[in-house]
Amino acid sequence: MVDDKINLKKRSDTIFEGIKKTPFNYVTEGIIESLGLEDKDIHNKPFVGIVNTWNELNPGHKHLRDLAQAVKLGVAEAGGIPFEFCTVGPCDGWANGNEGMRYILPQREVIADSIELMVEAHRLDAMVTLSGCDKINPAILMAAVRLDIPTICVPGGPSFYEVRFTPDYVGIEQGNYEDFDHKLKCISCATYGACEVMGTANTIQCLMEAFGMTLPNAATTPAMTRMKYIIAKNSGRQIIELLKQDLTPSKIMNQKSFENALMVDVAIGGSTNSALHLPAIAHEMDIDFDLEIFNEYSEKIPTIINVSPSGDYGIVDLYKAGGIPAVLNRLKEFLNLDCLTVSGKTIGKLIRRINVLDDNVIRPLDNPVYPEGGTVVLKGNLAPEGAVVKQSAIKDKKMLNFEGSALCFNSEQEVIDAISQNKVENGSVLIIRYEGPKGGPGMPELLAVTATLMLKRDLDRVALVTDGRFSGATSGPCIGHVSPEAYVGGPIAIIENGDIVRIDISKRKLEVDISDEEIQERFKQWKPFERDIKSKALLKYKNLVSSAAEGAIFKF
Repeated sequence: MVDDKINLKKRSDTIFEGIKKTPFNYVTEGIIESLGLEDKDIHNKPFVGIVNTWNELNPGHKHLRDLAQAVKLGVAEAGGIPFEFCTVGPCDGWANGNEGMRYILPQREVIADSIELMVEAHRLDAMVTLSGCDKINPAILMAAVRLDIPTICVPGGPSFYEVRFTPDYVGIEQGNYEDFDHKLKCISCATYGACEVMGTANTIQCLMEAFGMTLPNAATTPAMTRMKYIIAKNSGRQIIELLKQDLTPSKIMNQKSFENALMVDVAIGGSTNSALHLPAIAHEMDIDFDLEIFNEYSEKIPTIINVSPSGDYGIVDLYKAGGIPAVLNRLKEFLNLDCLTVSGKTIGKLIRRINVLDDNVIRPLDNPVYPEGGTVVLKGNLAPEGAVVKQSAIKDKKMLNFEGSALCFNSEQEVIDAISQNKVENGSVLIIRYEGPKGGPGMPELLAVTATLMLKRDLDRVALVTDGRFSGATSGPCIGHVSPEAYVGGPIAIIENGDIVRIDISKRKLEVDISDEEIQERFKQWKPFERDIKSKALLKYKNLVSSAAEGAIFKF
């Protein structure tokens, strides 16, 4: 039995407040009792939502049912009543390279909304969330900020790649292997869990921990391990402690912890999709966010995590090297160490006795993987509001400053066809437009294009510029999120084949060699490219979504 029921049940008690003197009180109580609960528990124990994104379509989430059982056991042991419910949890891997990808990013808002609606409808007192993959993790954080009830996040953790089970394992990065079979094993998941690179899934799991919203080491602990189960169970126990302390997300996720998350993002070589999700989370937190802040932090914090696509190793190696606590320890001179976490302790106290266990995976600040942070923002007459690139993942440093001839396409499939038919030559800058939030609609990832380019060894002097976005696992000179997007009249809409595009990442510039007058002249003849969209969900998204520079949030 939990003490101080009024404090712990201040939300769930309201279920009965307005009706306790009416016969309907017995109807409501009877319905809740039909779940197998006793009257004494209903009125004395807090209601804890177990927000599960489990499904059988997503290998990053298929193990979450077992972790949910651990969480519920922990909640019950600590004196709460766990109520599990599910929301959607898409797998980007299924959707890449086909029409399904247009439906992925829109689910971020659906997930956040669905959690808010379920928790508010049932007046739950607290929640523990389970999530693993790209859009789901940021949606969880968005919902946590909105609801501001005691919340602990349980990240699903990384998978093991097949290549780990070969005798000559040397790392996750495909470039470490000449044999094509080994290259394929670098992208083949051997277990459930998030793909074992610093893609969007693992990036946001790491940022959940950097925000202070998980127990220590929760982000990088492999999905299929005993320790992951224990973390889940302990999270269930700890949520009751958060209720007792009234420790809500607004006391953990604030301006200072947001800065910590951003610093960790650039240090770990996080996914470029962070430039969509961090602004969206900031919006929920009522924090003004300017993409230029990526440049500010990248100038003072280097990329220190030697994990693919910026390095050679995988997330499991990061876990063995000490995980996010060790990363925080390495960055302690920059961080706000007084930020609270769901453990009840500050970041400073949590990392006080933490050591880095492998300097090759978590590099010292004076021996980084890359001298600046991973993600930077480029601007210029091709991207007046900004574009995003992961500079740490550009292996050929000559491509950091590149000039090439534009080759323009209005869809991802057109580019894939052109590459497969050998119609793309070295020295080209591939322009892929009308793939932004509104123009897509849905701002699809273009992983099928970047993966195809990686396998074409003769195309080593090709850059890619798009108003769409990329997988966090993308490497090379791939510039996305060009804003304004083509559909709303961004300059990328009127680029023509043969125009000279200049990319200067060190100076944060993305420009096309045509005058402002010529740009205006071309727009006189311009009409946006329209796709025949029948989906009501996508049409709704198209009408509500904002610019990628604002995080592709909904504006009403």
